[in-house]
Amino acid sequence: MRRNGQNGQTARGGIWEYAPAPEDRSIVALRSRYGLFINGEFVEPHSGRYFTSLNPASEEPLAEVAYADAEDIDRAVRAARHAYETLWSKLPGKERAKYLFRIARILQERSREFAVLESLDGGKPIRESRDVDIPLAAAHFFYHAGWADKLEYAFAGRTPRPLGVVGQIIPWNFPLLMAAWKIAPALACGNTVVLKPAETTPLTALLLCEVFQQADLPPGVVNILTGDGQTGAWLVQHPDLDKIAFTGSTEVGRQIQKAVAGTRKRLTLELGGKAAHVIFEDAAIDQAVEGIVNGIYFNQGHVCCAGSRLLVQESIAELVVRKLKRRVQRLRIGDPLDKNTDIGAINSLFQLRKIERLVAVGVQEGAELYQPECALPSKGYWYPPTILTKVSMAHTVAREEIFGPVLSVLTFRTPDEAVRIANNTRYGLSAGVWTNKGSRYLEFASRVKAGVVWCNTYNKFDPASPFGGYKESGFGREGGIHGLAAYVEV
Repeated sequence: MRRNGQNGQTARGGIWEYAPAPEDRSIVALRSRYGLFINGEFVEPHSGRYFTSLNPASEEPLAEVAYADAEDIDRAVRAARHAYETLWSKLPGKERAKYLFRIARILQERSREFAVLESLDGGKPIRESRDVDIPLAAAHFFYHAGWADKLEYAFAGRTPRPLGVVGQIIPWNFPLLMAAWKIAPALACGNTVVLKPAETTPLTALLLCEVFQQADLPPGVVNILTGDGQTGAWLVQHPDLDKIAFTGSTEVGRQIQKAVAGTRKRLTLELGGKAAHVIFEDAAIDQAVEGIVNGIYFNQGHVCCAGSRLLVQESIAELVVRKLKRRVQRLRIGDPLDKNTDIGAINSLFQLRKIERLVAVGVQEGAELYQPECALPSKGYWYPPTILTKVSMAHTVAREEIFGPVLSVLTFRTPDEAVRIANNTRYGLSAGVWTNKGSRYLEFASRVKAGVVWCNTYNKFDPASPFGGYKESGFGREGGIHGLAAYVEV
């Protein structure tokens, strides 16, 4: 960190400015081309097609990735079925646990490599990849390793049995963590897996395949296929799957629900959200402001549970907005591999255009726009931290999921009104409340329709705690005993 005037540096908004502290990119040895991971090895796609995964911070090509077609899906499902019937479902829980534990340890040992690749491929700041995504992914494998030989205690009085072959589809916002959320409980319960990562962030899932090989996971237990939405549709439609687990948009979730209707396939969906951050007048305001910044800006609003609706009690609204603007002015935007970066790149050009369109609609509908003066890089996909005030639930930005660093500010007068506004959404994934009164928090949490409610903090996750939503945020839970229940028949 340099002082104003030293080495020709100028301070941004104060005396001090941070000198660049880039993470070493060379720690990741990327292949020029990746095949499909089927039956324990990388193979060429039946289609012969490949697509390019880009670095969203620079638009630089990172690697060519195989495109899986229906034939590849069938190959992977057959490999998973064979592994399930001949080995994995017959393996004692304590033996399955050893594999999960080994995977978790290798993830820890290679955590820096995974963190760098996650930031390269997804655009999120290395601080988040390093301190949140990778440790939590390892924690999920550790946690479920502990359950693998104790399932009869999780479901007392009943006999849990694995479902069979599970098809899993994950989004681009937490690529490795979402893979761990899906794969770890499925394997712990004795199922085998065919997983499709998002087409814009496939690389950490493919690196995870190397971890499976390093851990000597039996061939066919986990198969990973890359492709686009059509690849996912082929996977959902395959007749020999016993379950589909999907995390993504509500629109695609509806299509999947229609596709599996009338079949024997089990289904869990973790879909969109429009979380409410509620600040009462008795809250510790500086702490709340930091929690809001953490909930929406540090992750570029890429979390499905991002607190993109800020509900502030009228008596403190002006003060909170003023403090928020001052805090946002000091956020650092730039190279995701720089350890000082607060806001990285938007994941894709498509997502950037969606953010721009929704914010423009919000301004047209009467919202007041605030963005700090900051220079954005000339290449890549970038959007500045944004605050929209004078917003009501009639505004599109208060109803639609944006998935970007955009905060909509609404006001309320009474706790009853706060609950009504928080529940006035088609989603029900999460919420946050800031208050010094425990009774007020408990009252709010009991009335708000959200799967997770945080008090005086935000975006805190634990493998032992179930996560999931209500209404159009989906059904089923991931994590904890509730998450295990989604992968067994009892």
